[in-house]
Amino acid sequence: MSLEIGIVGLPNVGKSTLFQIITKKQVEAENYPFCTIDPNIGMVLVPDERVDKLTELTNSAKQVYTTIKFVDIAGLVKGASKGEGLGNKFLANIREVDSVVYVLRCFKNEKIVNTTQKIDPVAEKETLDTEMMLKDLETVAKRIQGLEREVKSGDKKAKEELEVLKKAEEFLKEGKLLTELKIDVEREKKILDGYQLLTTKKRLYLLNGEKNDITKEVLDTFEKNKWPYLIMDIEEEAIKEMGDEILEESKINELIKESYKLLNLITFLTTGSDETRAWTLEKGSIAPQAGGAIHTDFEKSFIKAEVINWLDLIKAGGLVKARETGLIRTEGKEYIIKDGDVIEIKAGL
Repeated sequence: MSLEIGIVGLPNVGKSTLFQIITKKQVEAENYPFCTIDPNIGMVLVPDERVDKLTELTNSAKQVYTTIKFVDIAGLVKGASKGEGLGNKFLANIREVDSVVYVLRCFKNEKIVNTTQKIDPVAEKETLDTEMMLKDLETVAKRIQGLEREVKSGDKKAKEELEVLKKAEEFLKEGKLLTELKIDVEREKKILDGYQLLTTKKRLYLLNGEKNDITKEVLDTFEKNKWPYLIMDIEEEAIKEMGDEILEESKINELIKESYKLLNLITFLTTGSDETRAWTLEKGSIAPQAGGAIHTDFEKSFIKAEVINWLDLIKAGGLVKARETGLIRTEGKEYIIKDGDVIEIKAGL
């Protein structure tokens, strides 16, 4: 599983600059709207000390980290849902990602063109949300028309789908994101996921500026609404002063960790003389699903898993000693994988 995160925002808020820092990949970040037209894509390794330490412990020939794909998407403007700016292209690119980072301008710099009347991160968030809601309403309304015809012909599956979409439509008309809609995970979520609706994407808000650029009122609004946010000064001149290496080591790692938390993901590990590897898995997954992440056949033919926490393995001094002292447990099909588990899957291939 490779996590894909879209970086979105109004023009000139610092999206492409953030992308450059994250990926060390030079892209255009000029001082004018719509500099980014096609999305810039960069794969980055997720730093993980557990991989480093286990590689050293088991003398692995290779180490493999999990990866995140960052997608820098063109700046959005009011009216994008109706095709303003690069609207339709922008919104189509968002459909493909797992979650979205909103870059919201808080920095004060008259040299950087501001496409809005004033610096207002909450208003920027609302503009982005509104355009995505309007686009989702258009998608849902169009599908509802088709489903109503299918229901008249007696299609039971269409009836169920119609009920879910009507619920979503009412919610969107109230000006709410579908991430807030309480639905049956197994049934209703599966239906909505099939449409890749924009407001079903989980969001992390990056307030671009120094802490003293951000008013108490803005912070109180984010806290009150429980909107997950990070404060990061990625205004280009500030980066030149402090050096992007410092920013990368601190805030970028925090951005990655928060993205994992947002999507309810954990990391488990495998280690041996051939390689040490980190694997991404949804929190709450059971042992056979971890096997499936390694190889599809391992999920179908799962027998058992040998499990130990990575830190316990380090303290034991290796797999042999951990096994001798009984620290490696045998777990069955119902075992729920925990973050930091080191696993060896036994399967009957």
